[in-house]
Amino acid sequence: MAIRIVRLGTERIHDEGTRIGTVRRPPRGVPKNAFASQNWYDVWLPNVAPTPELMKLGQAAESEKEWAAFAKKYRAEMAAPDKSRILDLLAALSHDANFSVGCYCENEARCHRSLLRELLTERGAKIIIE
Repeated sequence: MAIRIVRLGTERIHDEGTRIGTVRRPPRGVPKNAFASQNWYDVWLPNVAPTPELMKLGQAAESEKEWAAFAKKYRAEMAAPDKSRILDLLAALSHDANFSVGCYCENEARCHRSLLRELLTERGAKIIIE
């Protein structure tokens, strides 16, 4: 049992489990009833996505310094009690169920999902590295 960190919209891996979309907005132009069948996500969890304002900062980050500023602010957002409890829950569930969390970004290194991976690991989550 473990969590996979994935790019939403990609082919699912065997035994991936429930795919959770940690994004602010659903995929554009995709009917709601097609989200799962088109490999976007089964469950939408925008609560652990960066706020729209912060997302703009992350997307505009070109230097390591700008990315580090985004990462620091995202970590601060995820430290809020309601968000922290969700991360704790996901980490705990990773020991009993297979599921994945993800975002649309092509480059994980410049995506909040890389930070989400770190936050979950810090909470003791079992994560499959591929």
